[in-house]
Amino acid sequence: MKKVAVFNLREFDEAEWFERYGKELGLAISGCPDAPSLENIARVTEGCECADIITSQITEELMAEFARCGIRYLVTRTIGYDHIDMAAAGKYGIRVGNAPYGPNGVAEYAVMLILMSIRNMKRILERTNIQDYTLQGIRGRELADLTVGVIGTGRIGRTVLKNLSGFGCRLLAYDPHVSREAARYADYMPLSELWRQADVITLHAPLTEENFHLIGKKTLQEMKDGVVIVNTARGGLIDSDALIEAVEKGKVGAAALDVVENEFGLYYYDHKADVLENRQLAILRSFPNVTVSHHMAFYTDNYTRTVIRDSLESCRLFLEGKPNPWQVG
Repeated sequence: MKKVAVFNLREFDEAEWFERYGKELGLAISGCPDAPSLENIARVTEGCECADIITSQITEELMAEFARCGIRYLVTRTIGYDHIDMAAAGKYGIRVGNAPYGPNGVAEYAVMLILMSIRNMKRILERTNIQDYTLQGIRGRELADLTVGVIGTGRIGRTVLKNLSGFGCRLLAYDPHVSREAARYADYMPLSELWRQADVITLHAPLTEENFHLIGKKTLQEMKDGVVIVNTARGGLIDSDALIEAVEKGKVGAAALDVVENEFGLYYYDHKADVLENRQLAILRSFPNVTVSHHMAFYTDNYTRTVIRDSLESCRLFLEGKPNPWQVG
């Protein structure tokens, strides 16, 4: 029976599905609760040709260690794979795959964050916790009165547009590739126009070299005063320092961030007793009009089942030399 090395294996919700789908697909699991490291790769991958990871940053150094240990295929239980050094993968002859999950979880979470932001939910919850039931400073806005710009109209962006269409708000969209389905709900326009017109901007684009810091000092200046920014995609789409400055100056009226820059090694671990080095995150969390969650918009029961099933199926197809719809490099 072929073995697959699984890193960041969570006992409380993933183990049973890995065991179930492993048996169905004829694969044995070599599990590790930690992220891949130079210290544990050799131990976990012994006898394996495939490794299964999440959003751990895979550097050239780690890729070289995977190759030295005989790994030929690396699959990530995520849609995005910008955390993987793809050039290094090519250099060491390691193929890479992803495991796209259904769009509903992230799309619904994004709509929730939009509603929380325009209704000042962070302030409301903080007041309720200390039994402050006053109204001053927590008056919200109604979505039907606003214009929402959706950047990225792939599966998740299109689902966000479909969900928002029921609220009666005006919808704008930007994507290098126009989707006919998205065009049913939104008006496509250049980014410069979207910045100028949108009251709310929600990001659903992959992180590439071209759109790194898509929202930065210059683009923030082009936006409406009091704009609401939501990011459930990738932290690097937003320049955190520029966002902090814009919140402090009132240019950004609210932000809701499920992802932030420099989150690798931080999220999915218990840091209650630690002093964190991510100063930008600490500042963003301190603002009463900024909501931060820990890269979990995807996290639903449907997600857990499907990414485990598809990541293992991807490994099986690779090992059998069959066409693999999940292989990205």
